Amino acid sequence: MIDYISGKIEELTPTRVVIDNHGIGYSIEISLQTFAALENKTEAKVFIYHHIQSSSDVEMFYGFGDKDERALFELLISVSGVGVNTARVILSSFSADEFRSAILSENVSAIKSVKGIGLKTAQRMILELKDKI
Repeated sequence: MIDYISGKIEELTPTRVVIDNHGIGYSIEISLQTFAALENKTEAKVFIYHHIQSSSDVEMFYGFGDKDERALFELLISVSGVGVNTARVILSSFSADEFRSAILSENVSAIKSVKGIGLKTAQRMILELKDKI
């Protein structure tokens, strides 16, 4: 398992970073929170979630500015109906603390304000994550 990748930032967009680590350029999907953390840097250390989609043999790296954001991402994708892209959108819409607060206060309207999250998914997230957070 890859825990993190560090190196020189070669490319940075709001959704992706390319990090050069000893001549290998790693393309890593990121949230807006991570983008903001990397925006004015030339070097980065990004914590990795390695996603393998078995149905199409696609491998993707999802990167996070800290282990806390990665842990929350892993909790999110454990919820039925929440995939890696939806989890990334959620983490782009909320900071980790804001999302935890929305879950703990059962703020369905805040959660369903995220693009792609409906009432049932928001309720399911609260039900499945409240005890874990």
